[in-house]
Amino acid sequence: MELDFAKADGLVPAIVQDRTTGEVLMLGYMNPAALEATLASGDTTFYSRSRARLWVKGEQSGHRLMVREVLVDCDADAVLVRVDALGPGVCHEGYRSCFFRRLEPGGTARAIAERSFEPGAVYGRETAR
Repeated sequence: MELDFAKADGLVPAIVQDRTTGEVLMLGYMNPAALEATLASGDTTFYSRSRARLWVKGEQSGHRLMVREVLVDCDADAVLVRVDALGPGVCHEGYRSCFFRRLEPGGTARAIAERSFEPGAVYGRETAR
C-alpha cells in the first residue's frame, strides 16, 4: 500500500498515541523521508513545516517516542503511530500530551492537565504560546 502524500502537498498527518494508555500525545506531519526514517530507526521522525527539515522527536529534549506500530487509515492519507513515550511529556509547553486544553462553549480554551515538566529547563527558554 502506498501512502497518498499528494493530498496535502507531500505530507501526511501523523497522530501519535501512547500504546499502553491509548492517550493521544500529539499530531505531527511526515513526508516520505520522515516516514522512512521512522520505520528504519524506531524513533518517531517528523517533517517540520516551520523549519523545512526532518526532526526526531526528543532530539533536543530527550523525550523520545519509540515506535511500536504504525497504522495507515482507510484513505491511505494519514498514519497512527503507537509509541512508548520516554520522558515526562511530549508537548513543548511542558505537558504530557499536546492536547491539554479543552475548548469550552464560547470558544475559550482551558487547561485540563498539570505540567509534567518545566519547558524552560528543557529547551533553555519559555516556549509557551
